[in-house]
Amino acid sequence: MKFNSFEDLLSYYEHYAKTCGFGVMTQRSERLEDQSIRYVTLGCSREGKARNKSSIVTNPRLMEKTDCKARTNALRIEGKMRLTTVHNTHNHDLSPMKSRFFRCNIEVSEFVKRVIDTNDLADIRLNKSYGSLVVGVGSFENLPFLKNDCHNYIDKARHLQLGADGVEALRDYFMKYKNNVFFALIDLDDDVRLKNVFWVDPRNRAAYQYFGDAVTFDTTYLKNKYGMPFAPFVGVNHHRQSILLGAGLISSEDTETFIWLFQT
Repeated sequence: MKFNSFEDLLSYYEHYAKTCGFGVMTQRSERLEDQSIRYVTLGCSREGKARNKSSIVTNPRLMEKTDCKARTNALRIEGKMRLTTVHNTHNHDLSPMKSRFFRCNIEVSEFVKRVIDTNDLADIRLNKSYGSLVVGVGSFENLPFLKNDCHNYIDKARHLQLGADGVEALRDYFMKYKNNVFFALIDLDDDVRLKNVFWVDPRNRAAYQYFGDAVTFDTTYLKNKYGMPFAPFVGVNHHRQSILLGAGLISSEDTETFIWLFQT
């Protein structure tokens, strides 16, 4: 059996796996100088030794490894991907009804992302956005993703992305204060991307010493051009004027983010 490209082979095997009820992973591959696939092994995602069971409990998406040997090998011959060996025997139960929940089968399309982004900007709750998507396809079973996948996407989309100019300006601002009085803390996500930032400069600290008896906090005052809320801590001076005591830029207005900000 042969395929015109690696992409065709992968698509075919993923469809086959989803129908049968197992997950797919690329177990090994080799590329040519032009970066095209010369050799590849596609197999069951349960290949390998078992993980610590505690990690399976904390992350249900992690399927237990059983050292399953089900796999197919393909080699590029005369520009085509030809199957050289096929092993279809699994050492675990297959789950056709649950295969759409496997990580390799999760797909949040660009259309769905646009719907979620648009609704989020309009302050429409994700529950309603997900519900409308379910209605659009007829049932939950027809969606190739879960509500939690939408949560994960919108969380990443909200991460602080200042752009080249914004990041440079922020760095230059922080670099102006090379002393023990200036304080700044940056919160990074799991992919080491900028998520939240909080800072207090010497003037803020001095103001707090005099006008820190009453402090207000408001994230509705301003958003930057990327839609990230500006989170100022504000006091009132002896002229009854608002005075900045500290500030932050945050990726979202959820409990976890506010806890990080207040603890900082």
